[in-house]
Amino acid sequence: MTTFLTSLSQPHQLILDGATGTELNRRNVDTGLPLWSANALLNDHDANILQQIHEDYLRAGADIITTNTFRTHRRALAPSGNADRALELTRRAVDIARAAIASVNSDSPKFVAGSISTLEDCYRPDLVPSDEELLDEHSDRVLHLVECGVDLILIETINTIREAVIMAKLATATGTPVVVSFVCDREGKILSGETLTEAANQLLPLGIAAIGVNCGPTPNLAKPLAELASACGKDFPLIAYGNIGYADEEVGWVNTDSENPNAYCEHAIHWPVKIVGGCCGTTPQHIVELRSALK
Repeated sequence: MTTFLTSLSQPHQLILDGATGTELNRRNVDTGLPLWSANALLNDHDANILQQIHEDYLRAGADIITTNTFRTHRRALAPSGNADRALELTRRAVDIARAAIASVNSDSPKFVAGSISTLEDCYRPDLVPSDEELLDEHSDRVLHLVECGVDLILIETINTIREAVIMAKLATATGTPVVVSFVCDREGKILSGETLTEAANQLLPLGIAAIGVNCGPTPNLAKPLAELASACGKDFPLIAYGNIGYADEEVGWVNTDSENPNAYCEHAIHWPVKIVGGCCGTTPQHIVELRSALK
């Protein structure tokens, strides 16, 4: 069986899927806060739509499917009274991703990326909890994903080096491949104000498999990626996946067509990355165009 690290070492680029939460919203699944995308795991009807989304991304050409586990941790689940269901809902999300892969015939290997992000708001570095809380709660998240059988752990939309390092240490200790991706401001710095060069200097020695940026406006990703390419060297794998749309405090995300699939690809094909996909607002059609452009 081909492993994720084996595929990562091959000359071709790997295609990550596009957005899950905003695509659920497009398909009339409740994505309201506090659960956001995790709402889709609470009943069979919405879980079936989630599987259809995964399948659509696979048919579009994705090599990697991201689990719907962005908010399946006890801190995020607590406001809705579901804190004790973290492992249960994480398992359901991973099982749905696996079922999607099993249902779509493919000649190439497909991988399940277990998504985990910040404990608090991914756009609020000022809210990052203490090291003790980070170690305690992220340990649960990492172990849940590994227990449920993901192929890699995708630490995404991270806004401080401190939280990223703690998460990466916990994740790499499991022996599962780890990818880390930061959210940056318009100047190309992590939202904390720290540089990606410093992030790379601290994370690469931990044995992560790839590093990159996500969840920013697509045209803004070129600058931080150039810095990472310089900091990591030309042979270290980078990852990038950008947004089309904007955040809203009440509904979580507002979809726009600010970057249609063709326009998105015009940016993405120039990124110096090994793994490329789409973040908030992107659709299976964006992945279709990416796959076509990269061929």
